[in-house]
Amino acid sequence: MMHKIYKYSLILVTGAALTLQGCSKEYFDELSTNPNQVSEATLPALLSTTTAKAGLNTFTVGSNIAPYVQYTANPAASSASDIYETIDFTGMWDALYFAMADVNELKKQAVKQGSSEYLGVANVLMAYNLMMVNNLWGAAPFSEAFNASNFTPKYDSDQALHTASLTLLDEAITELGKTTATIKLAAASDLIHAGDRTKWLKTAQGLKARILIKTSKTTTFNASSVLTAVGSSYSSNADDAGMATFVLRNNWATVSRNNASLTLGGWLSEQFVDHLNGKTYGLFDPRIKKITDVTVVPGNPSYPQYIGTVNGAGNRTNGSFNNTTKDENYISFNSPWTSDTSPLLIMTFAELKFIEAEAALATDPSRAYTAYLAGIRANMDKLLVPASERDAYLADARVAVGAANLTKDLIFKEKYVATYLNPEAFNDARRYDFKYKDFTLPQNAVLSTFIRRIDYPLGERSKNGTNVPAGVARTTKLWWDQ
Repeated sequence: MMHKIYKYSLILVTGAALTLQGCSKEYFDELSTNPNQVSEATLPALLSTTTAKAGLNTFTVGSNIAPYVQYTANPAASSASDIYETIDFTGMWDALYFAMADVNELKKQAVKQGSSEYLGVANVLMAYNLMMVNNLWGAAPFSEAFNASNFTPKYDSDQALHTASLTLLDEAITELGKTTATIKLAAASDLIHAGDRTKWLKTAQGLKARILIKTSKTTTFNASSVLTAVGSSYSSNADDAGMATFVLRNNWATVSRNNASLTLGGWLSEQFVDHLNGKTYGLFDPRIKKITDVTVVPGNPSYPQYIGTVNGAGNRTNGSFNNTTKDENYISFNSPWTSDTSPLLIMTFAELKFIEAEAALATDPSRAYTAYLAGIRANMDKLLVPASERDAYLADARVAVGAANLTKDLIFKEKYVATYLNPEAFNDARRYDFKYKDFTLPQNAVLSTFIRRIDYPLGERSKNGTNVPAGVARTTKLWWDQ
């Protein structure tokens, strides 16, 4: 049954001060004297807040990077998000740091009360939010980020943040491996795993595998470490980490419903649609029927069909930009991925299997091939693709290539579908150098190459400008993307 939260911000933690734009000493004085302000939140209240925000931040980041990996496109030509123009992401930065501030309070309370389970979850959630900050901007405040007396924290390097995230996950694995906690997770307050310690442990291992595979282009990469983490993580779709508690509905479903009400959002990119509809690979992927609704234009004999919007070019078919003619494809609230009650997926078993396939490819092709097929199957099952269509796709010679013929290209081709709308897709695209078949720069792009990061937000530059790295172009690669 879906629960509802009417206030996601159950507590505002003073440790967020230095990274949150517009904060001041007076703001914190008010917190300390306001009789209606919670002075010390309970562990269950903090767990509810932090797990909710992890899901909401997954949507926020996922929606902002979706045009960069060409899952979505804008119906208006030369939209800033499509053509790599600078965008002020102050809101996203704030959301991530507010979440980490609340997690920091959860961690302090867990230590104070001696709960290994809450401490483990706090470390997982901190690592997850920090990873998203690190992957978007590179260097950012962390080691000094929760000192309320420091409003201009230093920036830790992008590699230092990677190391800190990994350390948090290792600490989480240690704490969640303990079975003697006197204070157990409150199931009703845990909006991701309903108080299941073992699932949190698996998620910690899965995120560790994710962060380790991300270094595949570096000299520090260790495939065996990835596979060790994989082996201790998810074993089925039932283990997936997702947040499905909303004030009204899944955020993507809101995008879709707004689209139906003529709000121009949620249009699917030609790149993604052609990836699935048979145009790019000559093979129709039945998952498209579970992701979007087929277009039907009365009186037009070329419909029904699946057709996407070209990034940077805008709506190419009706030219009116009013979305009254459903002649291109959109995010669907009829999809198991983006329905009203669908969870905002943080990590899935399907993604884990593709991580395994990539890590094992060089040394154990048989294991890699088994994992590759399992990833496709898991993703199709998650999308409720009929078994007959799923099995036919898996049996096709262009998919069932055999262990000896499995390539990194095939793994990334399938993982691109499995990570639809997930923030991790941007990391994969960058370390794969955007080499998806027929993947091209958006029309009217302001950069000559694919985007590799986003600009530091205006709010942060105005409050902490002396520490914000200067002159970092959107084409500058992060340390793991060299």
